[in-house]
Amino acid sequence: MIKVEHLSKHFGKIKAVDGISFQVQEHENLILLGTSGCGKTTTLKMINRLIEPSAGKIAIDGKNIFDQSPEVLRRGIGYVLQNNGLFPHYTVAENISVVPQLLKWDKKRTEKRVEELLEKLHLSKDCLHVYPNELSGGQQQRVGLARALVADPPVLLMDEPFGALDNVTRAKIHVEFKALDELKRKTIIMVTHDVQEAFELGDRICLMDKGKIVQCGTPSELLFNPHNNFVKGFLAHQRLQLEFKTIRLRDIWKWLPPQLSKGGAFDLSWDVILWDVLEQFKFNASETVNITNKENKEEKSASFEQLMSAFYQYKKQEAHE
Repeated sequence: MIKVEHLSKHFGKIKAVDGISFQVQEHENLILLGTSGCGKTTTLKMINRLIEPSAGKIAIDGKNIFDQSPEVLRRGIGYVLQNNGLFPHYTVAENISVVPQLLKWDKKRTEKRVEELLEKLHLSKDCLHVYPNELSGGQQQRVGLARALVADPPVLLMDEPFGALDNVTRAKIHVEFKALDELKRKTIIMVTHDVQEAFELGDRICLMDKGKIVQCGTPSELLFNPHNNFVKGFLAHQRLQLEFKTIRLRDIWKWLPPQLSKGGAFDLSWDVILWDVLEQFKFNASETVNITNKENKEEKSASFEQLMSAFYQYKKQEAHE
């Protein structure tokens, strides 16, 4: 859906982005991850031409983005900013309706779409006629997301969308983000410096440093097959938690005991991430968990200790490979 080739941006002698190339598949969420100044936000802004590149090519759905005006390009791309970017003198309804007005939608169509998004994003209709400063940070961010989604663009660009939120609100919005059907139909590029967020939300991650892509791959590939010491060091401090949030029960399936527990266990699909399973043991009195293989309906049971044993055997295998 998105193809970036040899993209560069120079500000005088500073190479903010230095000849990077990557592709994003349709309906994929690609994360641009890295520290401040690595070039990730500059890269994002070049894709919707808020910044013009010094060199390189960008194509969206096979079309060169430089063959159309920036204004037309941006109407087909949703864009979400860190501090939501809402117009303070517009009501919530007016903020969300900006793009439909540019596209000359009729009033009834616009109102129907706005109400649909409010429901999906868990916002009350009471919000429609208030101004952004009357909303909480989480509500403002949801309105910003609604504005980006209202015209149903195929591509969504997100620049540190949850960076200004407190940890509790951010965790809640992450859950909503992953469940929202609107987003499952989008091709998304998201910028973040938050490693946990990148691993939780991304299908693939491009780790950047000094204007270059150091490694681009799935969360598992970055963790278990890092290209170099920079990748290892970048993830080192949070490595164990990242592993728990990356590995799914299906990954450790062959190391789980074959017997099925007779009682007292709670049931889970093998698609569940290990972190969520370990969290379940905190809130359930059961000593084991029943897991169902979605492919052949085979069932297994495991205790906390058996899950951890399978986890370390999986890690050992990955290290050898």
